[in-house]
Amino acid sequence: MKIALNTCAALLLAAATLLHAQDYPKGSVTLVIPLAPGDASDTSARAIAEELSRELKVAIVPVNRPGAGGALGTGQVVKSKPDGYTIVLTNNASLVFRSILDPKTASYNPLTDLTPLGLAMRSPSILAIRGDAPYNTLREMVEHAKRNPSSVRVGTAGAGSVGDFCVLTLNSLTGAGLITVPFTGASPAVTALLGGHVEGVVLALGTMTGHLRSGTLRGIVISSKYPDFPDIPTLSELGYSEPLFGVWVGFFAPAGVPAEVTRTLVPALERAIRSAAIGAKLRPLGMLMEYSPPEKLLAEIREEHARVQRLARKAGLLK
Repeated sequence: MKIALNTCAALLLAAATLLHAQDYPKGSVTLVIPLAPGDASDTSARAIAEELSRELKVAIVPVNRPGAGGALGTGQVVKSKPDGYTIVLTNNASLVFRSILDPKTASYNPLTDLTPLGLAMRSPSILAIRGDAPYNTLREMVEHAKRNPSSVRVGTAGAGSVGDFCVLTLNSLTGAGLITVPFTGASPAVTALLGGHVEGVVLALGTMTGHLRSGTLRGIVISSKYPDFPDIPTLSELGYSEPLFGVWVGFFAPAGVPAEVTRTLVPALERAIRSAAIGAKLRPLGMLMEYSPPEKLLAEIREEHARVQRLARKAGLLK
């Protein structure tokens, strides 16, 4: 009799758990986008939100919360109720880089304060030079920089950005002594390169797509292969031991969100991200849809977190 009662109780608990999972979501889900409206990640997030809404049969409401390099919106989700009704689509710049370099503003731990739901997309970083530059390859640029110390300035999208750490990586691997020039965004950096105020830029692909296609700019190294520009080599292809940092974007919920919620959200997000229609829409923006499950995303965060910390410590950037 006791065994039968225990079995009955277990069945009732399982049924209640299943019923709870089926109850989610009962209403709309807020998708926080910690960036200003209109950039490639924002456009991508809204496209995925439409697909996710169809999957979950509820409204997915995108809300832009820009500020502090993405830390403001990401931090808001960290502090929100862990019920699955507030999620964030954020990138490694705000999640990993800023939490290391500016812990006062980004006062969260990316390894413990959020629940990964899945990687959504990547945009490779590219080191680009003008089409009329006196060097054509990375090795030639490095040799020129060594012969002419402090003469090769490389623009990035801002202090502590992914591009900044790409320059640190290049200097660490080559000893080129490239000078980092942080701008207040990608567009001003490209403008400075076109005007001859810097000798190169390291930025996410989207900002430079048109210039690369026209030949005004030439990509000489890329963080990962991109179908539209197959001839731009990676550092690995050039014989170096580490890659450039690229930009990746993933979905997260607050830490402590119930497992029943993730069992609904994760597969729905995977189906939305893998939608062929979304991939075709976003590829011209320099974004490649690339799904990875939560455990692989967490492993990538751990690896990148350790690498950024090492480079920041070596460069004396840690407070």
